[in-house]
Amino acid sequence: MPVRAVIFDFGGVLCFHPSEDRFARIADLFGIPTPDLLRLFWANRIEYDAGLVDSRTYWTQIAAAAGRPVDEALLRTLVQYEVELWNNYDQRIMRWAAYLRSNGIRTAILSNLPRVLGEALRATPGFLDPFVHVTFSYELKIVKPEASIYHDAVRGVRVSPSEALFLDDKPENVEGARAVGLHAEIYSTWEAFLAETLGRYNLAL
Repeated sequence: MPVRAVIFDFGGVLCFHPSEDRFARIADLFGIPTPDLLRLFWANRIEYDAGLVDSRTYWTQIAAAAGRPVDEALLRTLVQYEVELWNNYDQRIMRWAAYLRSNGIRTAILSNLPRVLGEALRATPGFLDPFVHVTFSYELKIVKPEASIYHDAVRGVRVSPSEALFLDDKPENVEGARAVGLHAEIYSTWEAFLAETLGRYNLAL
């Protein structure tokens, strides 16, 4: 059955993973080494991405572990820096998504991310133009690889799971997609995708 829809993860697919320098400026606000910040950053991320805690709670937890209080000015800076971790978009795959949509392939984003980032993406001029549907975890209170989040994305592109291709950089999320019947592939880089993956599907550039 031909692929009639392509569903993209956000972090690590539509945008590049944040550089260490981007994390380092957050670590500097807390006065801790970057490896310590990374450990704290990811420790409670699932709850944050699921919309179960807000940005104030999330960053206050990190600050408490780092021994630093959070006032309003610092919270605003942390949220700004957090959004800017993920704004280095890969324009090559963004252009491909736009090309697919213009040629009748239904396109969507399916991503685990918190409200502050989702709202920033929705407010970014033109960012969502290549996509007919968006599934953000915080809006549903569920995260990949839970089956229901994939079902939401598939409903959004109005195809059967067997007609959709999902791209994600995490093996557990790819396996979750396959478990509900999607085609799904690990995405590492645009170059590797062209060399190793695109040829398996009848999708042109």
